[in-house]
Amino acid sequence: MEKHYHYYDKIMVLFVAVLMISNIVATKIFKLSIFNFSGGVILFPISYIFGDILTEVYGYGKSRAVIWMGFFCSALMIVVITIVGLLPPGQGWKFQEEYQVILGSTPRIVLGSFIAYLVGEFVNSFTMAKMKIMTGGKWLWMRTIGSTLLGEGIDTILFVTVAFAGILPPSLLFSVIFSNYLFKCGFEIMITPVTYKVVKFLKKKEKEDYYDLTTDFNPFRFK
Repeated sequence: MEKHYHYYDKIMVLFVAVLMISNIVATKIFKLSIFNFSGGVILFPISYIFGDILTEVYGYGKSRAVIWMGFFCSALMIVVITIVGLLPPGQGWKFQEEYQVILGSTPRIVLGSFIAYLVGEFVNSFTMAKMKIMTGGKWLWMRTIGSTLLGEGIDTILFVTVAFAGILPPSLLFSVIFSNYLFKCGFEIMITPVTYKVVKFLKKKEKEDYYDLTTDFNPFRFK
């Protein structure tokens, strides 16, 4: 019989919410000081912290299920937004163009977001699980930061390149990649003490500290 967890579903809901909100606001590019960011950078790094926590406590298999749930919910959101955008505007409603600009994400942005999300999250979770085995569960900070450096790097390069290459000038494209990656990794490092506390709390409450010794790491395995 599968073990029941008290907090796993709650973390899944928060993870999916963070992902969907990040996808909506990712279309805006904003500037702080000399750095250029996509809007998703404000919230999206938290999804990697959730990914680290899920893999560390519940294992790669449980993390994989949450990653796919986030993907399918985001896909549903995009489909509904697209359908609503194609419907004729009501009489007197003058915001069709604004709706399309803000919510009607271009296919490239959607494609870039989905590809980057799946590859980045699975690389992060896989790296986290393997490093836990290699270190015998020690040096959590090394695993969370190391997996994020790799996963966020792949995620950022894929998303910005697929979504904005040929649209943004090369200098701005590189600036967005560099700024987003620097911020995401810096946030992960800064929040490490909080990650430690959450992991310790969950391991105690759930009575779980999973090691993926016999796990099938195929990302397309749903059971």
